[in-house]
Amino acid sequence: MVAPATQPSASQAVLGQRTEIAAALVDREFARHPELRERYGEIGREKSLQDAGYHLSFLAQALALDNEAVFVDYIAWAKVMLGQRKVLATDLAFHLECLAEVLRERLPAESGTRAAGFVTAAVRAMPAMPEDLPTFLHEGAPLSPLAHQYFEALRRGERHLASRLVLEAVAAGTPVKEIYLNVFQPAQYEIGRLWQTNRITVAQEHYCTAATQLIMSQLYPQVFATVKNGRTMIATCVAGDLHEIGVRMVADFFEMEGWNTFYLGASTPHSSVIATIIERSADVLAISATISYHVEAVRDLIRAVRQDPVARRVRILVGGYPFNQDPGLWRKIGADGSAPDAQQAIVLADLMVQEAKA
Repeated sequence: MVAPATQPSASQAVLGQRTEIAAALVDREFARHPELRERYGEIGREKSLQDAGYHLSFLAQALALDNEAVFVDYIAWAKVMLGQRKVLATDLAFHLECLAEVLRERLPAESGTRAAGFVTAAVRAMPAMPEDLPTFLHEGAPLSPLAHQYFEALRRGERHLASRLVLEAVAAGTPVKEIYLNVFQPAQYEIGRLWQTNRITVAQEHYCTAATQLIMSQLYPQVFATVKNGRTMIATCVAGDLHEIGVRMVADFFEMEGWNTFYLGASTPHSSVIATIIERSADVLAISATISYHVEAVRDLIRAVRQDPVARRVRILVGGYPFNQDPGLWRKIGADGSAPDAQQAIVLADLMVQEAKA
């Protein structure tokens, strides 16, 4: 789908003046409400400037995708994150109102109106946005006791205990897929929730994620034991997206279903992805984006693959949080499909391969 010419120009205009717009925004909000300096101090002003830069980056992505909901969803995330760090929702709303004014004043008329409209939509939606997030570790869910024990072991920094819990469960007959879906996945979501709500530090989040990746590798004798079916899948994250554990889980699921998988990790250059598709005669390319800011980079990779006369035959699956929030987003960026989880991704990939051979 080709976006109207005004959308890319609005996105480019925002990015081109991001620094100047952020500075004008912060000057305006602190001039109009001097008590903000008393409430948050000079450090608060610096953080407000930093936040403005983030808001503008996400706004530019939403404009490039012509998708207002992408920016609204980001502000919902920011409201929780900032609120749990003692930033009032009313201050965030005022910050965004000032941003809309500055966008109208500093950008070309059509671009400014378009960009400000996205921001205003987010402000209107703010009252209905949650101030906190519920836990992802639900009582009564499959393997719930193990998931709780695993998560608490990681949170205490006891990765050896976390590993033992998982290995003992697998040895007792729990399928590895069930461990991925009902232990690793909710635990990682919960870790992300606790960071967003200021209940754990970045260091703790990194530790827990690294520990889970290590424990996943300890299960590889079972993951790679499946008889192969002759199909090949390549999995990657786009440049700048360092949250690679989700797409790694997807690759492992394909491996357990008999696919040959090549997990390329994060920030692999487009040329290397294309070369691997050709070298391995890949049937499917799976691309992950964990936040909306990276969706445009996913589209860029898809365009590069489609432009190659050999690699363009590969079927492209996309997944991650932005695509779960907007089920039609995959069409807008040129993918062949999207799935909300690893098991459904396999079902969709199998159908794609069957259609290609029909």
